[in-house]
Amino acid sequence: MLIAQIIRDKGAVVHTLAANATLEDAARDLYEKRVGALVVMDTEGAIIGVFSERDLVREVARRGAKALADTVANAMSREVFTAHLEETIDDCLGRMTDRRVRHLPVVDEVRLVGIVSIGDLVKHRIALAEAESAAMQAYIAAQ
Repeated sequence: MLIAQIIRDKGAVVHTLAANATLEDAARDLYEKRVGALVVMDTEGAIIGVFSERDLVREVARRGAKALADTVANAMSREVFTAHLEETIDDCLGRMTDRRVRHLPVVDEVRLVGIVSIGDLVKHRIALAEAESAAMQAYIAAQ
């Protein structure tokens, strides 16, 4: 299954924020939007980072509550790994495992068109395995 199908199924909504937002703003967005990561964009709309729950916890653990007044730019993951619409679930799962990330912004050329989490990919991978199993059982039963 391709990433394009997952984006069609789950929708293309991507929650973003500016690099000058505070960690407190980002924490509120993560909570209110019920997501694990936000894509950080510059003023021209280019992806410049990803801010995740993991980034928030790291900064608060390191610096305490005063970290919440700092900007996302100082805490976000700057090395952004992306997915492309024509890639497979397995391609992206491998990248996430190798790079130890849980979210991949999905781009079409350079335009942000969605985001996938490791949970999204595992859910679809399991659904594929169950469908293959059901088809095999039906085939065997028909013999």
